[in-house]
Amino acid sequence: MTANPARYDSVAYRRCGQSGIRLPPISLGLWQNFGGNDVYETARAMIRRAFERGVTHFDLANNYGPPPGSAETVFGQVLEADLAAHRDEMIIATKAGYTMWPGPYGDYGSRKYLTASLDQSLRRMRLDYVDIFYHHRPDPQTPLAESMGALAHAVRQGKALYAGLSNYPPDLTREAAAILRDLGTPCLIHQPRYSMLDRTAEGGLLEALEDEGIGCATFSSLAQGLLTDKYLDGIPADARMAKGGSLPASRLTDAVRDKLLQLDAIARARGRTLAQLALVWLLRDPRVSTAIIGARTVAQLDGTLDATRHLGLSPEDEAAIESVLG
Repeated sequence: MTANPARYDSVAYRRCGQSGIRLPPISLGLWQNFGGNDVYETARAMIRRAFERGVTHFDLANNYGPPPGSAETVFGQVLEADLAAHRDEMIIATKAGYTMWPGPYGDYGSRKYLTASLDQSLRRMRLDYVDIFYHHRPDPQTPLAESMGALAHAVRQGKALYAGLSNYPPDLTREAAAILRDLGTPCLIHQPRYSMLDRTAEGGLLEALEDEGIGCATFSSLAQGLLTDKYLDGIPADARMAKGGSLPASRLTDAVRDKLLQLDAIARARGRTLAQLALVWLLRDPRVSTAIIGARTVAQLDGTLDATRHLGLSPEDEAAIESVLG
């Protein structure tokens, strides 16, 4: 692959916390549509297109697929075939914390599990190291010091360059950050669920990240597709919601649909799509380092990435949005 030499020229990369890392405002997540049950050439085309448009950050986890692990395998194949020469231009992240194999050592946050999972992820992606290794969720039974020690160990081994957290509440984030700091491996980044339809992160987490100097990479930035034009007229037969799984039909209540229609009207009045407005709204906050999005097609990916052409909201825009969100 011959990369576009101008791919970085129009991207306003954002500082990740107090680190030396800058991330694109929108990053590509491989949670859905990049697994072994999906069309490889479509996944390949989306990864290539994202890189061509200056997306340097690719977000994975050990359980992404389906089947679990297959998104890492697909990404490794694309990396080897098309992007190997550009490895040093990329931030590749993976996580561990959810069930991956049977028995007592295939889940949660023990050093045994986290170390083995990272080794497996590296083999699937055909990498010597990842740039970011996250603990995917807190483990209520494993001491926090053990889980954080496993992240620091991965960095000392050279199997990861940075440590991250995901799905950690504010108080536990502060505690984990302190442990990592004492171990000489400061926490680079936190990945919370955050969107117009889920503002839990505003309940103390964003403040904790700012205080600790930790970056923020939002996931479910478009509420798994709810914050697009896909569901404005109901549930399409080919939509994720129609297939069950991670986005149940119960999420699309009359109240939610009414909000979507109002937000869509605001977006259209400003020459944007609903998805673009939702991402610009997230990125209005300088504490958000990057918004992670998914995609099903190259065309959909392009439309979403176009949000970065006009970042920023006027006070009037923010007030109109807030009047809908409440």
